[in-house]
Amino acid sequence: MTPAAPHMGITYASFAALGMQSGFTGANWAVELGFSSFWVAETTGPEAFANLAAIGAAQPSLALGTGVLAIQLRTPGVAAMGAATLQALQPDRDILLGIGISSPAVVSRWHGAEYGDRPMAQMREYLTLLRECLSGEKVDFAGDFYSVKGFRLGVRLEERRPKIILAALNPKMLRMAGELADGVLLNYLPATHVPWSVEQVRAGGDATIYGYVHVGVTDPEPHRDLARRDLFSYIVVDSYAANFARAGFADEVAAVRECHAAGNREAALAAVSDRMVDAIDILGTRQHIHDSVKAYADAGVDVPVIMPMPWGPDRMGVVRDTLEAAAGIL
Repeated sequence: MTPAAPHMGITYASFAALGMQSGFTGANWAVELGFSSFWVAETTGPEAFANLAAIGAAQPSLALGTGVLAIQLRTPGVAAMGAATLQALQPDRDILLGIGISSPAVVSRWHGAEYGDRPMAQMREYLTLLRECLSGEKVDFAGDFYSVKGFRLGVRLEERRPKIILAALNPKMLRMAGELADGVLLNYLPATHVPWSVEQVRAGGDATIYGYVHVGVTDPEPHRDLARRDLFSYIVVDSYAANFARAGFADEVAAVRECHAAGNREAALAAVSDRMVDAIDILGTRQHIHDSVKAYADAGVDVPVIMPMPWGPDRMGVVRDTLEAAAGIL
């Protein structure tokens, strides 16, 4: 019997480094196990729309999501064109156009684009113009960041249109997601912080709550250092640091950033506590992983998106075991 996981997704973000074929394997497993959506990230690895088009051709039953595209690297029109192309190829499935403000490292250091100093204002304008571009109507728009005259999407779509998903962490962006987006994508937060996040979204509107859930069926002890490095790389980003502190890890955030500012990376990594690791990059038995995913759903995540942490001697084996545990194979 195929397990039922109709309200779960899988993201390729955590195992894309294993090669393009691993994505197809993950998508095959997702369909076999009853998952409903397949998501990709985009930094310096596979380009998102090409990747999703290939996955969609191989497994046309899956909804396709970007989690997420940096808004500084595509105009709203180009993002609309990419999502509309996927929608035309998959007219009966959801296309989940996830966007976010990313980070200065990705946008400026790696891609040479301008990150900007007014992310909230730019995102509000981006969301507004993106929805207009996806409408199929003629668009004239004049704002502080974007100016468009006579844009009309040249991809013929049926009734179903791409859904706009906003990656958000902090109060104003969460409220904006509720107000202007179809969904919000939460990431790098413990299940205990989900209710507060949902409350902020609901202050703006009724967007669907998606959440990346970082889990792995593997022995946690040999892999704690990998988890510390993972969390450290986000603690040093201001927006993530603020959310980690709000979620109950203020002491860890302060210690990590103090050691990092002093140039002591070893001490900064050591300051990431076991408590923080166990709450966010969750490793353990199948039962523990299943229960942890359920905790996110019980806390208010409508669609948990499983991010398998592929840590162990058989990395794809860990991915498979993690998906099975999330789906209920214990």
